[in-house]
Amino acid sequence: MTTIELATLNHEVLWAAFAVAAGFGALVQRTSFCTMGAVSDVVIMGDWTRLRQWALATAVATLGFGVLTATGVLTASQTLYASTRWLWLSALTGGGLFGFGMVLSSGCLSKALVRLGSGSLKSLVVLLVAGISAFATLRGLTAVWRVNTVDRMSLDLGSNADLASLLARAGFGAAPAALLPALLVGGVLLAFALSSRQARRPASQLAGVGVGALVLAMWCVTGQLGHLLEHPETLEETWLATNSHHAESLSFVSPAAYSLDWLMFFSDSSNRLTVGIVSMFGVVAGSAAVALARRGFRWEGFAGTSDLGHHLAGAVLMGVGGVTALGCSIGQGITGVSTLSLTSFVAAAAMLAGAVAGVRYQLWRLGREL
Repeated sequence: MTTIELATLNHEVLWAAFAVAAGFGALVQRTSFCTMGAVSDVVIMGDWTRLRQWALATAVATLGFGVLTATGVLTASQTLYASTRWLWLSALTGGGLFGFGMVLSSGCLSKALVRLGSGSLKSLVVLLVAGISAFATLRGLTAVWRVNTVDRMSLDLGSNADLASLLARAGFGAAPAALLPALLVGGVLLAFALSSRQARRPASQLAGVGVGALVLAMWCVTGQLGHLLEHPETLEETWLATNSHHAESLSFVSPAAYSLDWLMFFSDSSNRLTVGIVSMFGVVAGSAAVALARRGFRWEGFAGTSDLGHHLAGAVLMGVGGVTALGCSIGQGITGVSTLSLTSFVAAAAMLAGAVAGVRYQLWRLGREL
């Protein structure tokens, strides 16, 4: 492969990633898909519809990833989540912080991007603060704390810490080891997602199936289109235009940090666009297109000092917690779980628990103000 061909392929990967992310932004804007909103609906109104949408998205992504693995397109050990270490405490702590923080900030980072596309200046502040906090937890002060505390508490499983790899190590063939746990986890989530009449309505299915399919599409972009068995310069296996140098799909915490780094050091010739960075801009673009088309674009600011304070605190918790947990409610809750990563299972559960605690805190605070 020549240098020109490599550059052309790199651009194709970036444009494809932007298109998938724009589709995600448009879909979430159109359907109001939201993890925080789903938890809030359950706690406050006893309405499980949006949580079933989230389960449906995870089911579609998990079943699809199982097929990709069984057919040899991509394995969990080739992804961002590849590790022999089960980082259970990092996932538990970071997930809880992120879940609580997304309630204080009126939604996770993907929702903040979607709201920014429809005119929310509050979301712009949340994204900036979360990005700074995430960068500090990747390379700065809170990174030192993270590495020296929760990251030390892990279990080394001797093979990649996902269910398919563990089954393969136990003697199962590659295809059965990939398909059996995917069918089990995806089947349970699918049964839960479709267990009510409300969840079987076309609008709900569009949200769940659409988000899950877009996660799979991004896996294909980075894991197949951008995959090189031998990079012409390094002679090593690589995945083009990814920050982790592994296959990646939709996730928005670390990309928020990388986006700020790219903007601030734009003139640095070594600074390169990545899938995560273009995904951030793609979600905003897709959301803005739908908002403008539906005449839903409205400028929005903070209601007051208390509102600002809670959003700032939530943004910090999401930045620190998301990096510690290795992803956000999309990046771990759907994308990570689709790989059957043990760390992702803990992180997703902790985010839901943290969100429940956050909603109850908001209800308590509202009761005191009345």
